[in-house]
Amino acid sequence: MPLSGTMLAVSAFAEQAQPLDLGTGRAPQSLARAMSLADGTGAGKADRVWSDRRQLNASATEDLDLAGVLLDAFGSAVTFARIKGIVIAAAAGNTNNVVVGNAASNAWSTLLGATGTLTLRPGAFVAVGTGAADATGYTVTASTGDVLKIANSGAGSTVTYDIHIIGASA
Repeated sequence: MPLSGTMLAVSAFAEQAQPLDLGTGRAPQSLARAMSLADGTGAGKADRVWSDRRQLNASATEDLDLAGVLLDAFGSAVTFARIKGIVIAAAAGNTNNVVVGNAASNAWSTLLGATGTLTLRPGAFVAVGTGAADATGYTVTASTGDVLKIANSGAGSTVTYDIHIIGASA
C-alpha cells in the first residue's frame, strides 16, 4: 500500500526586542526545516509508517522492535530497514519523564548510539528527519540493531507518549 502525504516539519521562532530612544530594536531569529517524502525506498522516499499513543506503568520499560513486530494501522507487520523520520512526544500531564534509548540487547543505535538516551520531560517532544537526498537514513538491522527502548523514568505514576516513525523497507 503506497504512502502519500508523507511530511515532517519543524520550526522555531523567537524575537529579541530592546527599547531605544526613538523606537524599538528587533532581532527576529528563526529556523525551519521540512521533509517531504515520495512513496518508495530510495533517497527522499519512504514506504512504511507506524504511529501509536502508548502508556507505560510506573518504572516500566518497553522494547519497540523496528523490524517486523510492530503493526500498522491495518494490522500488517511493519519492517523498517531505514528510518527517515521519527517524532516522540511525552504527554504534558505526565509526572515522570519518558526516556528513549539504551536497549539491553539489539539496540537500534544509529541515532543515539548503543547506550545513549534522550530524556523527554512532561510535554517535551523530539523530531528527527533525514534530508531529501539521504538514501541511507538511520539504518535498522533486523535481529542485531532493531530495538528502540522506551522507559518511564520513575515510580509512582504512569507516563503516556506519542510516537510516529516514517521509514523504508529497503
